[in-house]
Amino acid sequence: MVSKQTQEKYAELALKTGVNLQKDQALMINAPIEGADFTRIVVRKAYELDAKDVHVSWGDDALTKLYYENAPDEVIADYPEWKVKLHDTYAEDGAAVLEIRSTNPDLLKDIDPSRVAKASKAGAQALRNFQQYIMNDRITWSIISIPTGDWAQKIFPNKSKEDAIESLWDTIVKIVRVDNDNPIAAWEEHNAALITARKKLNKKNYQKLIYKAPGTDLEIALPKGHIWKGGSAISEKGITFNPNMPTEEVFTLPHKYGVNGTVSSTKPLNYGGSLIDNFTLTFKDGKVVDFKAEQGEDTLKHLLDTDEGSRRLGEVALVPHESPVSQSGLIFYNTLFDENASCHIALGKAYPTNLEGGADMSEEELDQHGVNDSLNHVDFMIGSEKLDIDGVKEDGTTDAVFRHGTWAFDMK
Repeated sequence: MVSKQTQEKYAELALKTGVNLQKDQALMINAPIEGADFTRIVVRKAYELDAKDVHVSWGDDALTKLYYENAPDEVIADYPEWKVKLHDTYAEDGAAVLEIRSTNPDLLKDIDPSRVAKASKAGAQALRNFQQYIMNDRITWSIISIPTGDWAQKIFPNKSKEDAIESLWDTIVKIVRVDNDNPIAAWEEHNAALITARKKLNKKNYQKLIYKAPGTDLEIALPKGHIWKGGSAISEKGITFNPNMPTEEVFTLPHKYGVNGTVSSTKPLNYGGSLIDNFTLTFKDGKVVDFKAEQGEDTLKHLLDTDEGSRRLGEVALVPHESPVSQSGLIFYNTLFDENASCHIALGKAYPTNLEGGADMSEEELDQHGVNDSLNHVDFMIGSEKLDIDGVKEDGTTDAVFRHGTWAFDMK
């Protein structure tokens, strides 16, 4: 098992670089019950950093499965008001939010996907105000992962649970740079590199991106005033934080009506405890008009049918194939990791902060600028060593952006 000292370094990284917890700030944590020991380390260190309050909401895969197997439909389709108030109260108080994510990707594979879709939609509708705090960086937030047994054995199926967990710990520690003598300094250097990359893309000011790969022939228009982001972010109060750890992407928003062509997935998508794999989507004027999947097609249909915005894109992200996550050679069945191994796009809501002045715009103004809105924001992977991307400028000239899955120009 990874040492307690290493876990403490990881916890400190999550608090100081992830959410960048401030003195007298509250912290809200969502964590798996299997990760109680690590979570207690995080809580202790948060109080050592003078957090005024730390609240932990525990998740338990076994209880979640029992819930979906037994709860009546009217309960599944309802999200408790007390949970809404809990989230809103902490957000309105300016709390930091840390998600410690570790979900069994096969947890709900035998559950009727319509029940999962009902619950997901109810939760998204109820927590819409809370999500505005997250999507607009009004508070600091971060997502990290730790190993749990079922997830680890999905990645390392030929190992015992104990050995699989140890292998996954070792892998995560390397990917999030906790194996460095000073992980915080290593992340400062990494964030600086991503800032350089996004500055170069913002200077290019592409009007459109063209994707070519086996099974993919896609054009994505970018709205006027789009902003490339990546690595660290800055909250409404001016606090620098890292929303995702790991992160290897630079990303922006597409024009909700400007996506045309077909795209194929290159990695499985774990959505709501079920896997969707080997799927293709066909877009016309920004909307998915056709789809198919070798695995999880019903789940994909429920995702697309959540609302109007779930059939449109809210994010386009570039990740070179040589990223540390990709070079691990593993499929993680966990979007936080897999999206940082591969170029990806997201169905659903766009981040308003990816548009000049977007964080201060009304929903109507965002729509007029081509910014998608939805209850969902679901990333899926489309990148590989076979992906080429061209960027089209305002004058019609074209640059090679990606060739064979990596940057076609110097990003340093």
